[in-house]
Amino acid sequence: MQLLKDINHSKMKIINRTLYSNKIEPFINKGVIKVLTGQRRVGKSYIMLQLVNKITKENRNANVIYINKEDDQYRAIRNDVDLSALIETKLNKKKQNYLFIDEIQDIEHFENTLRSLQAKEYCDIFCTGSNAKMLSSELSTYLSGRYVEIRIHSLCYVEFMEFHKLQNNDDTLKKYLTYGGMPHLAKLELNDEVAFEYLKNVYSTILLKDVVSRENIRNVDFLETLTDYMADNVGNLFSANNIHKFLKSQKVEMSVNLIVNYLKALQNAYIINKVQRIDIKGLKKFEVNDKYYFEDLGLRNCKQHLEFSTDINKLMENAVYLHLRINNYQVFIGKLDNLEIDFVGLKNDTKVYVQVTYLLPDEKTRQREFGNLLKINNNYPKYVVSMDGFGAGKNYKGIRHIHIRDFLKMAEF
Repeated sequence: MQLLKDINHSKMKIINRTLYSNKIEPFINKGVIKVLTGQRRVGKSYIMLQLVNKITKENRNANVIYINKEDDQYRAIRNDVDLSALIETKLNKKKQNYLFIDEIQDIEHFENTLRSLQAKEYCDIFCTGSNAKMLSSELSTYLSGRYVEIRIHSLCYVEFMEFHKLQNNDDTLKKYLTYGGMPHLAKLELNDEVAFEYLKNVYSTILLKDVVSRENIRNVDFLETLTDYMADNVGNLFSANNIHKFLKSQKVEMSVNLIVNYLKALQNAYIINKVQRIDIKGLKKFEVNDKYYFEDLGLRNCKQHLEFSTDINKLMENAVYLHLRINNYQVFIGKLDNLEIDFVGLKNDTKVYVQVTYLLPDEKTRQREFGNLLKINNNYPKYVVSMDGFGAGKNYKGIRHIHIRDFLKMAEF
């Protein structure tokens, strides 16, 4: 089998991430290209290998072609001409062909090859990419209606427990909020010295390969300063104009346009996610004062001088945001008159409203967190998520108070 020449997957221990395989499997052999997108090192390659295992078990006569652009043997594949020529040598017209291409955005004009293969129906195609611009330009322009995107995230809390063989308790939650969900951490010791050293290297790779190089960033020092600023201001409302004013106060002169472009570059590499505000009454989007959350908590924390006790609210908010996104919700910040709802999740014809707070120590805090949600006049699910053990799991006038560990285990809300 061709795959065994390309990658010795038989020696790899692959933990089945059913959260994603269940989304992808209905599209196998259905004539659409499966595109797995997401930040580098979140496990896209292993999910593809998981699919390879499934396909070869069900069809032992399958011809699997696996091309990994991060493997030195494929360094010479620079464009669609190179890619098409290689694939032609590996296709077997007498068998069902399955093509897997890892980090496809590193191949110039790759869309030409995919379009040609798709038109000839030569093989079932799977590929991964670590840059959002790939979808907004090449794929959507040249392969519209011929592909399905599956966004891959780093480990959710339940996966984190499975990968690290940990129990659901406060110590495990603290580890998750501190080190995040990069799958490779399961092979390392979960302590600051080891985990953060690995995460710093991942962060540097993403910044250099997927931001600086791909987006032709010239002012790398400012990019790192901006990323640090975003990490310190997770969950705060701000705009490019606000960042510009702050930098000016620090004697740093950067134009608003440059800040906007650098923020987009960080989003394209899936380092940060922009969350817009919507009017809860009419679902109208506001064009200013967004919030930003990191795609992985460990990457956010590895560059910071993490003070868990003072950062806990930011970490909890970021974790709740990620959990909603992992479960396929569009996420917004809710605005109801002069009140703010931390998160509004939309999926199909359902909604969920979530307030996040570290603790509910007094009646004033309880009134604020529950009171904002009580003013929303509909019957969709509403949650107050906290670290309080007392009162968690109970309802208050139809609003559920839930411990964050229990919320992060939920798949439906």
